Amino acid sequence: MQHAAPKRMIIGISGASGVTYGVRLLQLLRNAGVETHLVMSKTAEQTFAYETDLKIAEVRELANVSHAIDDMASAISSGSFRTAGMIVAPCSMRSMSEIASGVTTTLLTRAADVVLKERRRLVLMVRETPLHTGHLRTMTALSEMGAIIAPPVPAFYAKPENLEDVVEHTVGRVLDLFDIDIGVVRRWGEDEALKRRSPSLRKIAP
Repeated sequence: MQHAAPKRMIIGISGASGVTYGVRLLQLLRNAGVETHLVMSKTAEQTFAYETDLKIAEVRELANVSHAIDDMASAISSGSFRTAGMIVAPCSMRSMSEIASGVTTTLLTRAADVVLKERRRLVLMVRETPLHTGHLRTMTALSEMGAIIAPPVPAFYAKPENLEDVVEHTVGRVLDLFDIDIGVVRRWGEDEALKRRSPSLRKIAP
């Protein structure tokens, strides 16, 4: 008898700026009934202290399962542990480079490597600018391996009113890549209000 794979997602949070993306993904996936497995780098824990008021224990509690960064015997280190894929949000250049090389030193990059080898979906929300040629070449290599490079770029056509709107739309579009619609994306062609330009923009238009 075959059993359907549980709806599981791995969420990696590395030390780049933008840890709030990972937090919002965990919140939305929990609300959607998706089982989440979290792994955070040690640098990410430091970034949380700089960018948020959240305690690390609070972040871990958002996931169904939280894995230690150095637990290389964890379930998510094996391809036999079935998942829908992995999102690294945000993804630092160091984590990206490790994943591209296949020489992984932490559970975060090992889990991403497993997702690639099993031909599952890997989305990297790379967070850096400007990018030098080495960064770009590494992104190309990852794309050729099957990863999706998805920098967290704001969509101003959605007319965000605050930073939370920007974050929510961005992670909503990332979840689209897994065919998960949690109702936070304002979609072009489906929301007629998006086609009407705001008065402030009309004033400055040529």
